[in-house]
Amino acid sequence: MTSVVNELRVSSGPLGVEPAIGKTTRALLQSQQKDGHWVFELEADATIPAEYVLLRHYRGERRDAQLEQKIAVYLRRIQGQHGGWSLYHAGDFDMSASVKAYFALKMVGDSPDAPHMRRAREAILARGGAVHSNVFTRVLLSLYGILDWRSVPEMPVEIMLLPRWFPFHLSKVSYWARTVLVPLLVLQALRPRAKNPLGVKIDELFVEPPHTIGPAAKAPHQSWIWFAFFRFIDVILRPAIRVFPKSLRQRAIDRAVDFVTERLNGEDGLGAIFPAMANAAMMFDVLGQKENAAIARNSIEKLLVVGGDEAYCQPCVSPVWDTGLTCHALLEIGTDEARATAIRGLDWLRPRQVLDVGGDWINRRPDVRPGGWAFQNANPHYPDLDDTAVVVMAMDRARRAGAGTRYDHAIQRGAEWIKGMQSRNGGWAAFDVDNTYHYLNNIPFADHGALIDPPTEDVTARCVSMLAQLGETLDESESLSRGVAYLLDTQLPDGSWYGRWGLNYIYGTWSTLCALNACGMDRGSAELRKAANWLISIQNPDGGWGEDGTSYKLDYRAHEPAPSTSSQTAWALLGLMAVGEIDRPAVLRGVQYLARTQTASGLWDEERFTATGFPRVFYLRYHGYRKFFPLWALARYRNLKASNTTAVTFGI
Repeated sequence: MTSVVNELRVSSGPLGVEPAIGKTTRALLQSQQKDGHWVFELEADATIPAEYVLLRHYRGERRDAQLEQKIAVYLRRIQGQHGGWSLYHAGDFDMSASVKAYFALKMVGDSPDAPHMRRAREAILARGGAVHSNVFTRVLLSLYGILDWRSVPEMPVEIMLLPRWFPFHLSKVSYWARTVLVPLLVLQALRPRAKNPLGVKIDELFVEPPHTIGPAAKAPHQSWIWFAFFRFIDVILRPAIRVFPKSLRQRAIDRAVDFVTERLNGEDGLGAIFPAMANAAMMFDVLGQKENAAIARNSIEKLLVVGGDEAYCQPCVSPVWDTGLTCHALLEIGTDEARATAIRGLDWLRPRQVLDVGGDWINRRPDVRPGGWAFQNANPHYPDLDDTAVVVMAMDRARRAGAGTRYDHAIQRGAEWIKGMQSRNGGWAAFDVDNTYHYLNNIPFADHGALIDPPTEDVTARCVSMLAQLGETLDESESLSRGVAYLLDTQLPDGSWYGRWGLNYIYGTWSTLCALNACGMDRGSAELRKAANWLISIQNPDGGWGEDGTSYKLDYRAHEPAPSTSSQTAWALLGLMAVGEIDRPAVLRGVQYLARTQTASGLWDEERFTATGFPRVFYLRYHGYRKFFPLWALARYRNLKASNTTAVTFGI
């Protein structure tokens, strides 16, 4: 440790971080795509690559043995010590991920008697068997004829015809639920059967005959009263749908097909997320619409990551998010080369702003003009607030750094859209407005607990940061003052803030501290002191910070230590520096951790997942996080030390 401290203090001047910054900068510059953008791998758990394999066999596609074996190598590698598969690196056993991974491996030819398959089967059976799979896994197994459809909650396609005032309406659920659910409604109505040319089954994963299995049990997050109410509705619906007029059902199917067709999104796919894209392909298959089925199916191929020995399927791609955040890191570095490279990235982003499509959000805000960016290459019906705020702030930084007026219109429209998307409680959600119908998470279908898109602290913080960076003030801006009030109201007793889209309280606290600093909040305030002290109190002995998916458990009481990661350490450092803690020993120790763990490539190794798709259900590993966030933190530390000031003047 002493040698590391001395190296930091004496190498390349008094700050000692310049060599680390230089190595990472070179690596980041070299990873820029020819057209100016950045995109890094986005990895989830075993379910997406397993579902990709199973989709191919469902459709009876020509086998690609080489690709399947590469996916099999990947699935075998990430099998946990417990015998099954987890939702994130080194996590606990997850039943649905394990069932799907086992099914996919058996489908590609792994013998059930192979040691890894035997361990998986024993782990599944020891926990009661595949009957404990979630609803989406039950749907897949029903499509394969392994389970009966009565094991799946009834979701009649006639939902498409319900009026907006009805307690359940598509506008009341999140964008991701909407795009996944609509084609699934058609599949549940028509109940096609997988071609499954090899005839593979997994009855050995059940302790009872699969066809005797009924509806799933209540999920831990669900209220008994609400669940019983919706289960009663489910019981009534099952016989009722048999007498629904055929003309009504056909009209509902037509409405669903129109919904999907309008949002098919070409080679980027429905909703630009794998589950929706796969469901769309299967829906068009059963309807005999070969052209649209081909479009939907082909979009999925863009999600594959194929290496020399392994392959996997991503849940989606993240070029806008990766490019926006990389531009921030390069602008923080501040050299002419870094600025010019960042401007190339922002020039790539500028035409991807959605200015001419009123997406699903317009149902809540019909008078607001479009102006956001989507997360993916193209997803015009579903721009998101977080990406938009990040891109606008990067463009504003570039404008201040000499980019001229080229981004003025984009910044103005982006800020206008974000202000128009503020929810009634003062917060901002990821994609929707006032999507707070929490009772819907109690329907039997919602055992994942992620059917809605309510405002969250991290997205609100990003929007507040953007407004403040653009010059709005608490005295003059109602949007800003309402956003800050939301953030202050959601601070937890220990001083932290929840992180919906990143793991977890470290992410939420970093985001919020940046926002409150940008608003000019007194750094000596009780709220900021408490938050900074919380971050310092959870620093690991090695100088880094870490948190994992267990932090989303329903009975969360306080931070539980987890191994340090480079991205979470960077968030903690950026949060502390935002509120003036540049000279605290904890900050120096965090910088030392990043310098010590940097690899020869200039980057950092980070196997652990530090991002969130759906709490307790789906987690993400952004391969770019270990590249641009540590660089950003080190560059900011250097800049603040060199300027003899503790003031961070940007919103993030």
